[in-house]
Amino acid sequence: MTQQGYVATPPFSQSQPGIGGYHSGFGPAPSHLLYGHYGETSPAFSPPPQGTHKQIAPAWPPAPHGLPVSTQNQFDASSLPNGSSSPPVHQPRPSYTAASSTSYMHPPQPSYQNSATATATQQLTNQMGAMHIGPGAFQNSHLPPNVGQSALPPTSPQQIRGPSMPPIPQGPQMNLSSPPIGSGMGGLPSTPTVGLQPRFPDPGLPNSGFPPSPGQVGPHGFPQQTGAFGGQMSGLQPNFPGSVPGGLAQMSGPQQKKLDPDSVPSVTQVIEDDKMKRAGQIFITNLRGQVPPLVTTDCVIQDQGNTSPRFIRCTTYCFPCTADLAKQCQVPLAAIIKPLAKVAQNENPLYVVDHGESGPIRCNRCKAYMCPFMQFIDGGRRYQCGFCSCVNEVPSFYFQHLDHIGRRVDVLERPELSLGSYEFIANLDYCKNNTPPKPPAFIFMIDVSYNNIKSGLVKLVCNELKLLLNKLPREDNAEKSVIKVGFVTYNKILHFYNVKSNLAQPQMMVVPDVTEMFVPLLDGFLVDFHESQTVIINLLDNIPDMFADTDEGETVFAPVVQAGMEALKAAECSGKLFIFQSSIPTAEAPGKLKNRDDRKLVNTEKEKILFQPLKGIYESLAKECVANSCCVDLFLFPNQYADVATLGSIPLYTGGSIYKYSNFQINSDGDHFLSDLRKDVTKSIGFDATMRVRTNTGFRATDFFGAIYMNNTTDVEMAAIDCDKTVTVEFKHDDKLSEDTGALFQCALLYTTVGGQRRLRIHNLSLNCSSQLADLYKSCETDALVNFFAKSAYKAILTQPIKTVREILVNQTAHMLACYKKCCASPSAVTQLILPDTMKVLPVYMNCLLKSSVLVGNTEIATDERAYQKQLVLSMDVAESQAFFYPRIIPLHNMDVNSDLLPTSVRCSEERLTNGGIYLLENGRNMFIWLGLASPPEIIQGIFNVPSFAHINSEVTTLPVIDNPYSRKLRSVIDTVSHQRPYSMKLTLVKQKDKAEVSFRQFLVEDKGLYGGASYMDFLCHVYKEIRQLLT
Repeated sequence: MTQQGYVATPPFSQSQPGIGGYHSGFGPAPSHLLYGHYGETSPAFSPPPQGTHKQIAPAWPPAPHGLPVSTQNQFDASSLPNGSSSPPVHQPRPSYTAASSTSYMHPPQPSYQNSATATATQQLTNQMGAMHIGPGAFQNSHLPPNVGQSALPPTSPQQIRGPSMPPIPQGPQMNLSSPPIGSGMGGLPSTPTVGLQPRFPDPGLPNSGFPPSPGQVGPHGFPQQTGAFGGQMSGLQPNFPGSVPGGLAQMSGPQQKKLDPDSVPSVTQVIEDDKMKRAGQIFITNLRGQVPPLVTTDCVIQDQGNTSPRFIRCTTYCFPCTADLAKQCQVPLAAIIKPLAKVAQNENPLYVVDHGESGPIRCNRCKAYMCPFMQFIDGGRRYQCGFCSCVNEVPSFYFQHLDHIGRRVDVLERPELSLGSYEFIANLDYCKNNTPPKPPAFIFMIDVSYNNIKSGLVKLVCNELKLLLNKLPREDNAEKSVIKVGFVTYNKILHFYNVKSNLAQPQMMVVPDVTEMFVPLLDGFLVDFHESQTVIINLLDNIPDMFADTDEGETVFAPVVQAGMEALKAAECSGKLFIFQSSIPTAEAPGKLKNRDDRKLVNTEKEKILFQPLKGIYESLAKECVANSCCVDLFLFPNQYADVATLGSIPLYTGGSIYKYSNFQINSDGDHFLSDLRKDVTKSIGFDATMRVRTNTGFRATDFFGAIYMNNTTDVEMAAIDCDKTVTVEFKHDDKLSEDTGALFQCALLYTTVGGQRRLRIHNLSLNCSSQLADLYKSCETDALVNFFAKSAYKAILTQPIKTVREILVNQTAHMLACYKKCCASPSAVTQLILPDTMKVLPVYMNCLLKSSVLVGNTEIATDERAYQKQLVLSMDVAESQAFFYPRIIPLHNMDVNSDLLPTSVRCSEERLTNGGIYLLENGRNMFIWLGLASPPEIIQGIFNVPSFAHINSEVTTLPVIDNPYSRKLRSVIDTVSHQRPYSMKLTLVKQKDKAEVSFRQFLVEDKGLYGGASYMDFLCHVYKEIRQLLT
């Protein structure tokens, strides 16, 4: 059978269950938590088991049954610019030995070296330039017809001659040997081109800039060229890790023609294709293992037994049946869970189930909650747990008869039996001390040291709170919020305020001794805003004047958190602290910090120290905050190094957020900050949360990532969790999984609502299982994979050198792609690279991850900024990470002002920007409007109300409100984009050829990185070479 696939340049494949390469994640838990298997021998790639393939809800219609397998090459003569090639010659696939991934437990190896020649460069670019998109042939009779694949076009006849490769041994698996010393990224010695009807060009891959291993002679006897993986900009240090020395521009010989970027997989094209197929449709969750629409596709989710992808997305929706298969394919098995995600307005809200004092019904053995996976038997008097198979008695109040097919007759009347997501009202057994919780509290703690007063921040915060406190979160249909509020100001000492409603004016109580923090008052500190509104408004009016003449430049931090936590503890309620901190805490007090920003550590074994928070009081304070349900949100306004790694550890462990505004200026940053503050205060949130993930027999949850605290190996604890926070869970096999039963898991979140009610939110999801790796690859979700890889890598850098993490990411990408080609693709030459249709843009995203500020390792990037981005990513959902690593560029100069739709995005490369164009770039954290030198004058006038391009003031951060179609449309686009993101984005205007364009260019992720890192093309070539080495 044949199947429509994707023809692309380099391979695309899946990663192993740790972060790409880090800890494989299967079998018994290692003694260390992450990345355990990289000192061990990796399993060999072996062909999938023979036998009948079990089809699972094919994503594409199969070819007509019974048609003969086509042996025609997928590229005809007319498709090749250089003319027809000789007929394809099908050979048995070669056996190969693959290098095991670099161990996290061993020192990093030198980068792989290769040489390049003008002849090889010309050959490569000629071949790759002829590449085009077309159907992928499926020629393995035992493989399913619906696995998309990608390949490169065939080379010329002269390049397809060569010795035949031996057939794959059907006996025992071959061991994956460790890479030779000096081979860097899983490098193996390169081999001559093997000409077996290659649909993929033969690379010495010269234009990638990746040289061959030491001691190896380059093609045609050229001497070696040294260099490391990645891209290099002019002015950067030559030996910078991740840099590409030169590429084609620095190679000898005549200038070569460039590879056509349109011939390689495009993120924007994948997004648009998915929108064309699935946008506006209803995605029904009644079938097991369905792959949902991409996060960028707007659709309606209809819950019919499995949870919505708004709550849970998986790296793959088909798990391998055995641990051996999982190790072989190295695809991470993980779920990105967003328990309190917002439900779209056109979708049903979650139903709330109340079983009264008896509480939710649970399995007696595994404690799973009643869900659609439970099977009722014995006339409805008992039920068998879908997770542990334990048979339980049905409580008398819950009994109901079964129909003729064994279902309860009330199944459609009970949300817990028919839906994937719902809530239970918890009884007193789920409350601390068996007493109902009190309503939560918000405490606003304002740094009134010199910097915050001088910048105008204190006055800005006080003025905004007077309006914002009327919009505190409240229960659905409640008239007002029951959240209590309190206020503290501080510099070197702390000031508490009594704002009791019967006072004529607020009272200040000072705590000068911060070494042993205590709360000087209880009654009158936490109050109802509506009852004490007059006193609170009076206080907020007076605070800026009270400290207007301060000259105190030092401040504290740990005592502030301690004070807020003690106040919540004394009030016996949960809550959140909003801390507005100006700088690093240098005052003599517990938690005093010193400047430890040593850029000399960058690219050394000790670089991980820069990301590690200081232990001691901060570690114990975070643990105490979680125990007392005290969440911390930190708004940081530093003018210099502030040790974000340490200060941010408190929000990270307590389920909070961190916001950073470097060199804060009220005119340019004020609106940005206020927008963040409004979103943060008003978003829906739960307190005192504990989450547990239960699975059926055969696999289990092992590792967790996010703004969480783990006191044991199973319970995820969060002082609070809001609607934007995610918890990423990695799964590992502990037994075999059944194709008939599938992989089932249930996420249960116990939390307190903003109204003070204890609830359980349940999410259930069933996935397919298969003994065919092809099923796993076709069910993968690239956006979820990248989310998992990023979080795994960012966690790994706390204990491992960044260079090692980078090498493992690259090596893992190559291993995944090699496994797909080896085990799932049709027989092909070793020089051909085939991509699974669901994963064809994985190399783009992996290169973006490698070029991120956290992993790129450049002394020009502020340490605080790297630590800040690391913390942001750890709690991102899939939609956020997708935009963060691959920004969206929207052309504005040709938009339809009469349409409500957003213009179609363009690829993230400078080549896509025209002098006459205007573009909006956003990644969820930053927003730019780039203006070409030849921008249409009528649009410039319509948007900015100025006569010409030269009159545009690029310092402004907001657009003027003008009553014309261009202005209305652009402001509508910005509002739509901003509404899709949990954080606000500061708008920056960038005029072509201005200095500000430098900061804009770092977001053009398909080009070479501003601070190092390969271009998309170079990275594809490098990965392709790695694949060939593994396969030969």
